[in-house]
Amino acid sequence: MASSVREKKIKSNGIWLNVAEKGDEGDPLVLLLHGFPETWFSLRHQIDFLSSHGYHVVAPDLRGYGDSDSPPSHESYTVSHLVADVIGLLDHYSTPKAFVAGHDWGASIGWCLCLFRPDRVKGFISLSVPYLPRDPKLKPSEFFNGFGDGLYITQFQKPGRAEAAFAKHDCLTVMKKFLLTTRTDFLVAPPGIEIIDDLVIPSTIPDWITEQEIQVYADKFQRSGFTCPLNYYRAMDMNWEILAPWQDSKIFLPLKFIAGDKDINEGAIGTQYVKGEMFKSVPNLEIAVIEDGHHFIQQEKSDQVSQEILSFLNKLRHTKSNFLCPCRTNMMLVFKQNY
Repeated sequence: MASSVREKKIKSNGIWLNVAEKGDEGDPLVLLLHGFPETWFSLRHQIDFLSSHGYHVVAPDLRGYGDSDSPPSHESYTVSHLVADVIGLLDHYSTPKAFVAGHDWGASIGWCLCLFRPDRVKGFISLSVPYLPRDPKLKPSEFFNGFGDGLYITQFQKPGRAEAAFAKHDCLTVMKKFLLTTRTDFLVAPPGIEIIDDLVIPSTIPDWITEQEIQVYADKFQRSGFTCPLNYYRAMDMNWEILAPWQDSKIFLPLKFIAGDKDINEGAIGTQYVKGEMFKSVPNLEIAVIEDGHHFIQQEKSDQVSQEILSFLNKLRHTKSNFLCPCRTNMMLVFKQNY
């Protein structure tokens, strides 16, 4: 898969990002953003499929991942930095507006892009991670502490802790534990156990991925390590501060949310949760719940996910409607001035 993908380095927001792309540069641009613990390679199926249907597909290794630059401090991994990286890519391709799709942390970046710079987005597709409005009273670390010390996000907070736990295993094993998990809880380990030790590798590799493909990830993380990807989690409270001016904002852009009914937290992200109060912040949202889909759905259910994305893009391809909300224009100008 991902045959004939072109890779190159692009200077964006002061760092070099490794970018994979495929398709005619004259076609509409689709920017794909990966999550943890992955690289652009996790979106290989969508790169091939969308480029074969008339789109110019661009998928970077996010900062800290793969062959992109990796600033050492967690303070360099806030949503302000990450959205500015995306804006720099759009500027590089001289694209006023682009379609964007993101999985996991890539989805979180996409949601913030829609808040900060809706003028640069034609439509956004979120995979696995819904829009999570900011809690005005509770920082993310405080919220997640309520799940106990076994929660993976809590274990990722302290510098060096997760790295030391991961180092007890080779990189191929670490990747298998994450990518192949079929757990539907919120990834909470028993007391005194690290989440990486609690995750179990299935007896056989599922047919949606090969040993060689998992090795591609392992080779990248063997070279880069896990600290910079973990820094995304360590900047979550900083993000909470940054997002304060957008408190209670709604996103009026065309949106689509795709999730599996067996994602973490008993699939609540893909089923019951989408019916909750939080989704009133995204009034133009379409929802697609994929049966028997787990967290890494863009790989596990690649054909269905690709078709869902394509149908959304084709519907919007010739739409010229302005979805900007006038009440948020001042905040958009603030972000433009700073990034």
